[in-house]
Amino acid sequence: MKTIPTLSQALKLVGTLLALALCTNPLTAGMEVGAPLPALAEYGLEGASLPTLTGKVVVVDFWASWCGPCLLSFPALQEIQKHYTDAPVVILAVSVDEKKEDKERFLKKIKFTPAFTIMHDAQKKMVQTFAPGTMPSSYIFDKTGKLRFVHTGFHGAKSRDEFIKNIDQLLKE
Repeated sequence: MKTIPTLSQALKLVGTLLALALCTNPLTAGMEVGAPLPALAEYGLEGASLPTLTGKVVVVDFWASWCGPCLLSFPALQEIQKHYTDAPVVILAVSVDEKKEDKERFLKKIKFTPAFTIMHDAQKKMVQTFAPGTMPSSYIFDKTGKLRFVHTGFHGAKSRDEFIKNIDQLLKE
């Protein structure tokens, strides 16, 4: 005998499928390596003030409160930013959450104050430009503002080590 799902069960399933589609959408083109760093001040990002980016290696990391790997990536980003405290490296973590409250709840959950800049793309303008196909997605720009590396997803120490390798390479150039 088949059971008919309740409306709440059906809505939960639809929500789960939508979240999975947003986490792993390979059809989204996104920014290509070689593209210039857009003028981030024009996106109306909310939160902390944008740091000076000129002449620095810039990591733009898109994340969301509902993304499990994002929860794991924050300690690695923290470690990376602390590693480069005296170097011209800026990490900008951009939340794509619908509600500011979801972003705030996530930040309380990680139980530390990040050493990097956290912004909220409430208007979804920046995420439209970058079009990340996976959460988290990180874009590493060189000191001239050219996109050099794109990282999709977060794979623990492997991802952290790749970030450091990429940043070290760009700092030497």
